[in-house]
Amino acid sequence: MHRVVVDEKKWIEESRFLHALNFCVLLPGPEAQKLATYIGWLLHGTRGGLAAGILFVLPGALVMLGLSLLYALGRGIPAVEGALFGIKAAVLVIVVEALIRIGKRALKTNLLVGVAAAAFVGIFFLDLPFPLIVVAAAAFGYLTQRVGSPQAEIAPAPGRWRHAVTALLVGAGLWWTPVAAAVLFFGDSHVFADIGLFFSKLAVVSFGGAYALLAYMAQQAVENYRWMSAPEMVDGLGLAETTPGPLILVTQFVGFLAAYRDPAPFAPVVAGVLGAALTTWVTFVPPMTLIFAGAPFVEQLRANQRLSGALAAITAAVVGVILNLTVWFALHVLFGQVHETRAGPLRWYAFDPLALDLKVAVLAALAAVLAFGLKRGLVELVVVMAALGVALRLLG
Repeated sequence: MHRVVVDEKKWIEESRFLHALNFCVLLPGPEAQKLATYIGWLLHGTRGGLAAGILFVLPGALVMLGLSLLYALGRGIPAVEGALFGIKAAVLVIVVEALIRIGKRALKTNLLVGVAAAAFVGIFFLDLPFPLIVVAAAAFGYLTQRVGSPQAEIAPAPGRWRHAVTALLVGAGLWWTPVAAAVLFFGDSHVFADIGLFFSKLAVVSFGGAYALLAYMAQQAVENYRWMSAPEMVDGLGLAETTPGPLILVTQFVGFLAAYRDPAPFAPVVAGVLGAALTTWVTFVPPMTLIFAGAPFVEQLRANQRLSGALAAITAAVVGVILNLTVWFALHVLFGQVHETRAGPLRWYAFDPLALDLKVAVLAALAAVLAFGLKRGLVELVVVMAALGVALRLLG
């Protein structure tokens, strides 16, 4: 995006692009989609923001819907099962790669390393909710940030509060209308109501990108709502890596399977499509709303040093959350049967070391060589591992 917008099209200058990126990182939701929305707003107002934000998501969402249909309808077909088997190994390496990449960028001080460690202990051993970890990290970073010499005052944009209130009211109406309709027509215990409320909550706490959100979403979808199994969650992440849109589209896969498996009063495919549409809607409308509401404030927000401290602490906590995701995925993929064990406030996962799936382990080792040794891209990695999985399955 930087290459096209700044270098090739020259729509905005470098400094403005970086300011916009910092602003988008401060808000929950997928950074790339928020940045596209903001740049569209900057260039052509509300219409530009809507066009950029929607078109950034729509192609990938349609591809993800097609993959979800193929996944649900193609189970039992050897080629499909083999491809998914290989994708599991690729996903393990992809998550480890994300952990290393974000860790190098975020953990710049010993204090931030401590925040990451505390976040990992909190979510893995104490089973603390992800939203609580985000709020605690933000408060800690805000209060401990050292404030240097004040920066030059920036004149506020005229009419910014009226613009913000209008955007919030319109956006909230668009956001909650389908959720309220699902509760009204199907009841608050229906899967559509669960999808709308759960992913709405995720939309406002999804700091740190898709991998941080995935850690919380995976455990809730598997262990709380029981919409899918842990290996299926890994499959969804692998499929999302192959789409042209943001990785956060993995939420659509979860919403599709949840409704597909509890379809009443619809046919399974119809329910799955509606569940995927509702999930996508409540995932992307809230961050777009915040962009439209906060856009006039962007120049003043970037001068707030304490907000920068809060963001740095959230990003550090995200590293701990992704480490939790890495361990959780590795245990479920490599050992199959994993049992949650508790003793007082502590929680951990018990598994049988002798149950190691050697085929998955070998594929994961090959994926690691491709990713870290040969520096191959994510899409190529997923495709190669899927092909190897198909070969293994067909050969017996």
